[in-house]
Amino acid sequence: MGFLSKRNVILLLILTIYLISLFLIYLQFPELKREEREHFRYPRNLEDAKSLGRILLRYKERHFLVVLAGVSAVYLMLQSFAIPGSIFLTILSGYLFSFPVALALVCLCSAAGATVCYFISYMFGKRLIVYYFPARLALWQIEVQKQGDHLLNYIIFLRITPILPNWFINLASPIVDVPLVPFFFGTLLGVAPPSFLFIQAGTTLQMMTNANVVLVLEFNFITFLFCNSFTCSRFV
Repeated sequence: MGFLSKRNVILLLILTIYLISLFLIYLQFPELKREEREHFRYPRNLEDAKSLGRILLRYKERHFLVVLAGVSAVYLMLQSFAIPGSIFLTILSGYLFSFPVALALVCLCSAAGATVCYFISYMFGKRLIVYYFPARLALWQIEVQKQGDHLLNYIIFLRITPILPNWFINLASPIVDVPLVPFFFGTLLGVAPPSFLFIQAGTTLQMMTNANVVLVLEFNFITFLFCNSFTCSRFV
């Protein structure tokens, strides 16, 4: 019972650190106009991302580090708790920052946040993952065992392609004994190629529509098919 209490304290501590960090970053942000406050929230769709992008762009020149820290903290939190929607932050990063900065932000936050999610799943998630995804977990366990010394390449491959959703990889990896080192670096390197597309799309954020996003996703899928035709024989 004491062990369970200790794990609960750790989870609460992680959440508290994120919330305090976000609050401190918010305190450093300049005072917003009344009409800006209603759009100053986590983007759940493309229109939200556009509205937030216009606000952050207005303040970025004079408060670059605050804006960068705010986007990074939210991105980390989404990845850490397997919350969907980071694609809009990736697009937003492409709109706000230069390509190298945006790519570094997305890759580092994805890898660091996924690692936190890995540890949370290791401490708390095994029973839930096994209960809700027994068949998928069993199949992936076999695939992981097949890879042997090629796990880094395998994780990179999975991150590039949509064979498994990223949230499942994050939650299931500690359960199927994917070591932390190939998990972290496989994520760091593997999220880069698909992020190229969304960061590049972010440069035209204000002209984008939902149809544009669909086209980007379709192109990503075509990229997957092309990549898969050359590499899947190695990993199947």
